[in-house]
Amino acid sequence: MLVHELDLPFIDTTQITDREELRAVLDDVRKKSWLAKTPIGYAVTRHGDVTALLRDKRWHSAVRLLNKLNGVPEREDRPQSVLGAEGEDHARLRRLVAPAFSPRSADRLRPFMRSVLEGLVDSVDADGSCEFVSAICEPYPIPIICELLGAPKEDWRDFSRWATDLLKVFNGNWAQDGPGIEKARIELDAYVRALIAERRLAPREDLLSDLIAAEESGDRLNTDELEVMVEAIILGGTDTTRNQLACAVALFTGYPDQWKMLAEKPELAIGAVEETMRYLGAVRATGRYASEEIEFNGVTFPEWTVVMTSLVAANFDESIFAEPERFDITRTSVGQHLTFGSGIHFCMGYSLAKAELQEALPLIARRWPNLALNGPIEWKPNGAGIWGPERLPISF
Repeated sequence: MLVHELDLPFIDTTQITDREELRAVLDDVRKKSWLAKTPIGYAVTRHGDVTALLRDKRWHSAVRLLNKLNGVPEREDRPQSVLGAEGEDHARLRRLVAPAFSPRSADRLRPFMRSVLEGLVDSVDADGSCEFVSAICEPYPIPIICELLGAPKEDWRDFSRWATDLLKVFNGNWAQDGPGIEKARIELDAYVRALIAERRLAPREDLLSDLIAAEESGDRLNTDELEVMVEAIILGGTDTTRNQLACAVALFTGYPDQWKMLAEKPELAIGAVEETMRYLGAVRATGRYASEEIEFNGVTFPEWTVVMTSLVAANFDESIFAEPERFDITRTSVGQHLTFGSGIHFCMGYSLAKAELQEALPLIARRWPNLALNGPIEWKPNGAGIWGPERLPISF
């Protein structure tokens, strides 16, 4: 059957502000059908189908398509980012940089992560309360990305400004944000080019040196590709961590017994991170488009058809997770959640992201065992690409 001819349930998640209502709607749709109509195309709702679609190389990342729809110009003089590349171009980039994103590379930053968190917690500890997003979440990832790349401490403020401006590309308002985004790109490119030149002469134990050294069968990243890769690292490694940490702490405010358990047993951090990402993930969906006419699950999708894979719905699929509505940091086999995606675009920095969260949550739980909400949580719109609390007032 042609997908446009199917009688499918319709969902518009951007119109639902309450997350419990959203989950209930998605649960209802998932039980009725693996596929639903949306305002921009279709949505896949079941864990197995989401996984299969994300692993099917005929479905291409919608990053480039969404950029085009939002009026973001494509620069011919600039290599394609790993976030939007496909086929052999994507395979080559992943192959070259994968060793630099290994669990071992992330682990060497764990002492630094703890140091950054301790400093941030110390800065508000005596107050007994804070707005968690601005006090802890927003400043946490930038020093780690800078340390990862080998950027000097005195340049952190510049990186924070560049990251903030570059992330406006997801606002869908190029006419207003475009000049600031381009200015940030130009400044960052110049900075990274100088840092690359420095590292070529004097390599250090940092990611940029690893990326410069990355080689397979005589193939290396050139300077332009290194610049684009650094921008992708900033885009992929800051807003995701900020929002996921805020989502996790917001979630724990409703489960004080599990927060206390994490404080007393920091070894539960591995499972706690996986369960918070399953239950309340900052990345709630990811888009794909048909690169050709595709038959999938017995349904024909014309070329250019846009399909969103609902990670929220898939992460609550009762065929995969027993009692999915139950939040439990001791849950086994929770690693099957799809918040990091699947297939060739599976999150390249997952080891770093998990390490950042595994260090942050037990440390904060130990320091602030009496965590509680200190006012209403203000959430970002459901349509936000990377989602979480806008404001999270807490007391401790």
